Amino acid sequence: MKKILQDLDIRGLERLAAEYGEKSYRAGQIRRAIHRGEDISSMTELSAALREKLLEEYEDVALTIDRTLTASDGTEKFLFELADGNLVEGVLMKYSYGNTQCVSTQVGCRMNCAFCASGLHGLVRNLSSGEIASQIYKVNRKEGDGKERKVTNVVLMGSGEPLDNYDNVLAFIREISAPGGLNISPRNISLSTCGLVPEMYRLADEGLPVNLCVSLHSPFDEERRKIMPVAKKYSVREIVAACDNYFEKTGRRYIFEYSLIKGVNDTPAAAAALISLLGGKPCHINLIRLNEVKERGLKSTVESDAHSFLSRLRKGGLSATLRRRTGADIGGACGQLRNGVIGGADR
Repeated sequence: MKKILQDLDIRGLERLAAEYGEKSYRAGQIRRAIHRGEDISSMTELSAALREKLLEEYEDVALTIDRTLTASDGTEKFLFELADGNLVEGVLMKYSYGNTQCVSTQVGCRMNCAFCASGLHGLVRNLSSGEIASQIYKVNRKEGDGKERKVTNVVLMGSGEPLDNYDNVLAFIREISAPGGLNISPRNISLSTCGLVPEMYRLADEGLPVNLCVSLHSPFDEERRKIMPVAKKYSVREIVAACDNYFEKTGRRYIFEYSLIKGVNDTPAAAAALISLLGGKPCHINLIRLNEVKERGLKSTVESDAHSFLSRLRKGGLSATLRRRTGADIGGACGQLRNGVIGGADR
């Protein structure tokens, strides 16, 4: 596999132009073409000679949309094929205020949470910053011509643990939010982690006020260890302390994601423990009705019990909402589409 051009920021492109003996303005041309989702062979602003030179060193296409599934609610799920043949997936959710794209940061995942399909085949490799960004470039181009920004919000909640791919993820955020590019504000970018505490402290010092989202899923360490192996290393109290530090450093309230699992974490005792743990803190709880993964055997909390749990939290003084369910009829949960394909069900 060759290198991919999308890994280069403007400074890297300027160095590349100089190495090729090109004028410095070529860097800007290449960058604009990248952000429009163009492949090297279709960058017609460049001379044929320059394109040929680039193709000797760089992949023409960083990734392609292998297939698209569209849900009854308009949600679109994409299977992306990378230049080396690996697969990742993403989701585009359309709202009245704009379009939110969920991107993947790794091929597979090594966190192996009990409710998630992403970790069923383990971690294959990290995605580069350009591979993460290319998911957005391609969807932007699919939804328009690439010149107009169709994706207005980004969530790093697809396959993989973003903070387990720290350097590439930070490079992606800096490029996607940079002036002269897509210029998506860090405040419109949400990063979801299962709770890698050292990296959470590190992120707080980066000067990038992204929305920090933490997969909590239980206020009890013992219960959380059963569904999230990472909890064997970092306790709930340690995670909350890292979140408090993030708020102090960035001024951004943090969000806890809480997938409701029938008979596991949807009990009155769990609600009471959450109220005790998080009362008065600058946080929001995003309750999610579990997208069931057949290989995992866990069941989603029924609708009435989900609303009862939400009501308990609100009566206890917590800010909480129940997320609108999207993409359930197309395998909306992380890793489900890829798992079906590599498992031989559809390839």
